[in-house]
Order: sequence, then structure tokens, then C-alpha cells
Amino acid sequence: MLKTAIIGGGIGGLTTALALSKTGKKVTVYESAPEIKPVGAGIILASNAMQVFEKLGVRNKIENAGQKIFNIKVTDAQLNTLSAAELTSFENKYGVCNVAIHRADLQHILAVEFGFENIHLAKRLLKIEKEKSYKLTFEDGSIVHSDTVIGADGIHSAVRKLIFGTGCIRYSKQKCWRGVIEIDWTSKFNHEAFEAWGKGKRVGFAKISRKKVYWFAVINEELINENEKLIELFQEFHPDIIKIISDTPEENIIFNDIIDLAPIKQWQNGKVCLIGDAAHATTPNMGQGACQAVEDAHVIGKLFDQGKSVEQIFIEYEKLRMEKAHSIVNRSWKIGKIAHFENSFAIWCRNALIKYLPQSVNEKQLDKLFNIEYIN
Repeated sequence: MLKTAIIGGGIGGLTTALALSKTGKKVTVYESAPEIKPVGAGIILASNAMQVFEKLGVRNKIENAGQKIFNIKVTDAQLNTLSAAELTSFENKYGVCNVAIHRADLQHILAVEFGFENIHLAKRLLKIEKEKSYKLTFEDGSIVHSDTVIGADGIHSAVRKLIFGTGCIRYSKQKCWRGVIEIDWTSKFNHEAFEAWGKGKRVGFAKISRKKVYWFAVINEELINENEKLIELFQEFHPDIIKIISDTPEENIIFNDIIDLAPIKQWQNGKVCLIGDAAHATTPNMGQGACQAVEDAHVIGKLFDQGKSVEQIFIEYEKLRMEKAHSIVNRSWKIGKIAHFENSFAIWCRNALIKYLPQSVNEKQLDKLFNIEYIN
């Protein structure tokens, strides 16, 4: 039986492993971390990802662990609505809801469904050598052989570096804090996701369970004063936003640069391919990073089920996925710049345009994003 090694046990890697195991393939995941533990913050799984999870049989588990999202709002800093995307029509069309969930809960669901016995931890890849099969050497000195290799090891992918020698990381000059807080918001913000745009900064939040809220705060790096505390950087925002930031314990806050991967022209080479952030890492401005990795998993699973050669599968996967994934990378990068205007007149024009943009335009864009029927 064909042996497949997936390098990386994140959302993309585990979803791909699950998709391939459903087709009867022998799959092993190699994860560099020493344990799968509850780290990270929240994530909103859009309809395209939830359609895949429905096909893989884990939709109900994900919905039960998270919160359904029926409305997505872009607002000003005081939560006055600029744009509202009502998702009911997409729920009716595709049969699934958007879901906000803690990343750790999602990862645990996928790991349990795939099987912990098939996940090898503390396996940091050092070398890939092509012999009759692929010889994989890990940092701990262990060696395994696999017929095919899937790189799901993130934006700093070792597989991409070793096999393709490509990858230019782009820095947006924006800094991001992410957190999760327990708070009793029973009477408000139910089943809604918000993104509030200020002057060179923005904050987003959504409930991921009955009493937990995930939030993120992003700012242009030139606006940061090293002497200011985090909450002081966002003091012009709505009191509810200030509260969730200020009340979140420091150990529950993650800090990162906002970066992406400049589009690369090749994701496959023989029986090796890249998925998710290893292939097309995007800024988080469209909430599609993990969702696109899940789409990758769906396409690869469908192609493997058609009985084609591995080389042909990976070539077709690249053709099917590259245009959409790169379009999202580029569009997300532009949205990040538009959302962070600092000029008052530019902000006024932007907000007016968003506010009066026909709803049909938003719906058309979302439908293109959510549609995964390009592979039968």
C-alpha cells in the first residue's frame, strides 16, 4: 500500500490526513512540536471549510465545540456598522454555517478523528532524499521512508526549502495581538463576528463559546510607542473592545508580525507537494488562511480517490487550487492596506464606499469564496 508522510500536524495537515485516510490510504503525520496542546487563539471557519468538514464527518463536532456565525460586520472604531454580511442565504445554499472556534479545540477534534496513533510528535524534518522512495531524516536522528510526501509545515516550511528552494516572506509592517477571554456576554454579540476599523489600526472579535470571546488587534508598526501599554494603543475604540483587551490575562495573548508568502509558481515536484501555508500563506484579512488549507485537503482527497498516479494528482491539484489561493493571498494583502489608512480623508472615502457598496456585490464575492464545486 502507498505510504504517505504528511509533515506538519496543524489544521491543514490533519485535515489532509483525515481526507486521505477516508480513501483507505496509509497516512502518517510528523509534527515538530513535542505535544499537541491547547495553544493558539480563535478562528472562524467559513462555509468553504465547513462544507469540507461536513464531507469528512466532523461538522457536528466542530459546531458543538464552537459558535455558529450568522452575520459578519465591518464597523468603525465605535462599532457603528459600515457593512454587514448576512450569511443566511449561503447557509441555505451550501447547507452549513460559518463557525467560530478555538484553534486548539479544532485541532483536537481532527487529531482524535484521524487517530493519535498515526501522529508522531517531536519530529522536526532535517533532510529529504530521493531514493526508490523518499528518505526523511529528522532532528532526533530517526529516519523513515515514504512513497509520497506532503508539506503542511507552515509558512517557514522545511519541505518547501529542501525540495523547491523557494519562498519569499513579505512583511506587512503591521503588528498583531490575539487573545481569548472568558466574559459573560450572554445578552449581546451572539452569532456575530465584528471587525472595527480605526486610524491605522483595527480590532476584531467573535464569541467562540457561550462565555469565551476571541479577539485580535492590529496596528501599523509606525504608530507603536514602546512606552505605551497595549490597551493605550487602542483607547479610541468602543468600551466593549477596550474591556476584552484590558481584561485578557497576559499569558493568554499572542503577539505576531502580520506576514505572508509571496505567490510561488510551483507546489509540486514528483511525489512531493505543498499545501496550506507552506504553499500559499496569506495575511489573515479575509479569514481564509486555514480555510484554504482545508480546501487543499479536500481537493487532494478527491483526486486520490480517482485512482490516478501520485504525480498526476499533484499536478491537477496545483492547477485546480493555485488561481483561487493566490487570488486570496493578493486580495487579502490589499485589504490589509486599505483597512489601515491613516489619512482622515482617505478613511472617510473608504468608509463611505464600504457603507454604500451594493449588497449584491458583497454576496457575489462571498459566493465565489465559499464555492468548492470546482472539483466534482
